[in-house]
Amino acid sequence: MKHLPKRGGRASAAAAAAAADIVEGVPDDPRIGSQIRELRRIRGVTLQEMSARTGKSVGYLSQVERNQSKLPIGVLRAIADVLGVEMHWFFQPGTLGPSDERDIVVRAANRRRMRFTRLGVLEELLSPDLSGPLELLLSTIEPGADSGDYAHRGAEAGLVIEGQLDLWVGGRMFRLAAGDSFAFRSIELHRCRNPGSLLCRVVWVITPPHY
Repeated sequence: MKHLPKRGGRASAAAAAAAADIVEGVPDDPRIGSQIRELRRIRGVTLQEMSARTGKSVGYLSQVERNQSKLPIGVLRAIADVLGVEMHWFFQPGTLGPSDERDIVVRAANRRRMRFTRLGVLEELLSPDLSGPLELLLSTIEPGADSGDYAHRGAEAGLVIEGQLDLWVGGRMFRLAAGDSFAFRSIELHRCRNPGSLLCRVVWVITPPHY
């Protein structure tokens, strides 16, 4: 953050405060509130739980989700921590796309991306948002990267489009190559790993949205 020049007088102090708000505030993107609401509902987090964990009132958080209240960077960072995402999830340049197609089409350059550095996984959201009955993802998995075991409600299916994928579902392990596909109930304990020396790319369909 650049330091503002010191000037005397009440007017200049007000100007400095306004400038600080511009630097520290969240860009005026009408989708940020709806993104927060979508992720919160998918994670199964109530407004009361988010309030307790962020120290902000339920009323204020509700206004944020409806884009009716100012959202400082610090508050968004706290919300992102509660929802388990990096803050850059909410700042994807160009993700809106043309207004006449953004609710249906996602251009390649406009994908929302989330990188899990420690896991060695890059997730790209291929569906326009997370408010519908399913989500479409493209996972790029680095050699040796392993998701670990997890389970959740719903169902999922996928298609390996590049590389190799080891997939465990309910105690069974399958080694998949490009062109292989799969489907299973997400309630079963599952895990995936890239056993090869090259990147693995997988297209996933998950219902309901779990991202």
